[in-house]
Amino acid sequence: MLEPAYQVDVVVVGAGAAGLSAAHRLTSAGVTTAVLEAAPEVGGRMSTERVDGFRLDRVGRPLTTPGTELRTVPGLEPLALRQFAPGVLLHRDGRRHRAGTPAPVGGARGALHVARALASAPRGPVAVLPGRTGTPVGGAWDQARLNAALARIAATPVDRLLARPEQAAADALAARGVPARTVDAFLRPLLATLLCDPELTTSSRGADLALRAFAGGRLSVPEGGAEVLPELLARTLPPGTVRTGVRVTSVSTTSVTTAEHGVLRCRAVLLATDARAAAELLPGLRVPGFHPVTVVHHTTDDPGPALSTGTSLLLDADRGGPVAHTAVISNVDPSRVPAGRTLISSTVLGTPPEDVDAAVRTHLSRLYGTPTNRWETLAVHHTPDAVPATRPAYDPHRPVRLLAGLYVCGDHRDTPTLQGALHSATRATTAILTDLGATASMHLADPPASMPRAA
Repeated sequence: MLEPAYQVDVVVVGAGAAGLSAAHRLTSAGVTTAVLEAAPEVGGRMSTERVDGFRLDRVGRPLTTPGTELRTVPGLEPLALRQFAPGVLLHRDGRRHRAGTPAPVGGARGALHVARALASAPRGPVAVLPGRTGTPVGGAWDQARLNAALARIAATPVDRLLARPEQAAADALAARGVPARTVDAFLRPLLATLLCDPELTTSSRGADLALRAFAGGRLSVPEGGAEVLPELLARTLPPGTVRTGVRVTSVSTTSVTTAEHGVLRCRAVLLATDARAAAELLPGLRVPGFHPVTVVHHTTDDPGPALSTGTSLLLDADRGGPVAHTAVISNVDPSRVPAGRTLISSTVLGTPPEDVDAAVRTHLSRLYGTPTNRWETLAVHHTPDAVPATRPAYDPHRPVRLLAGLYVCGDHRDTPTLQGALHSATRATTAILTDLGATASMHLADPPASMPRAA
């Protein structure tokens, strides 16, 4: 019997960052590729809503991946990143303390060494932040010890971190003799923000990796909104590669079935959807727990918040309300707002309160030291499956090759970050190219022209 005529070499299901990055690597190797996305636009959770000239990210998670590393991803060379001020501002007992600016110190003792450094450091006086600046404050010795420890974290090899004993991040802090004051004042709010996990149930290895990424670069956001990154990846693929509004109903090693366009034959299938969608297509695939994230966007004519925090990310060490972190995002990226307007974006981790906007306003009035009752609410975005949970036991390199011809990638197969999603895509495409023997020419028939292209 003659083998069926393949319409495309590889079908990628899902047009988020992982799927689009994988498509770049496949097409660069001469492998014909079709990316099918059920939604009307690309991006997945990296999406941005436009309201009255404002660009509002739905998840709004700052990037910890260095810009130089992102620009090594095929298609992302032109990506522009807007950086937050170095470190973070921590709000505690009515005061703001700047922390987390690594110093150029060599050596490596593990990521949570930062806790031990703070625990043993003599305590200096702590000053109140000037009301209209973001000037670093705090005991100079504390700051030096913290910064030196973060520099060591940045230099620690990943394999050394992954070899450390594993437990929940909160338990690891207690087991290593970290005083509760140090945890509450510095590590808990920082790790909660980096992991989107307010209770620190994440594996201590995941916490170490998150701190290492934070210490090795600057927090940033894509200029123009989170959607810019996947849109750039899609736009720089060969014309016709990405098809939106196509819902895949079943997959095999040699075909995908779509609700709108029937069967598309192929030589391999890569599932690059979120974990739940992947498990619907492949029953038995493990679905992790998730950390929900709610982002509340406000605008105001009051210049106070913008002047007092500048381009800093402000964290609440007191946990005195629902807001885990907040920023005047228009200071960081002015392209997200109409001229002369201010945008404050605030993130709630875990289950939000019933009247989340009112609770957030009350909390923000304390964090920024200004009334918020006249602020205009632009949007409230709640994403229940925002970030895959990585509780112990944690494997940052879960298998991406299920069997020959069937592969899976995404942040649920690696670290639950953009960097993890992109890394899993690299691992998956490496496996696909190896299995297909991609050294030979792979140019086959073009994908069917009847499918809609990405907008």
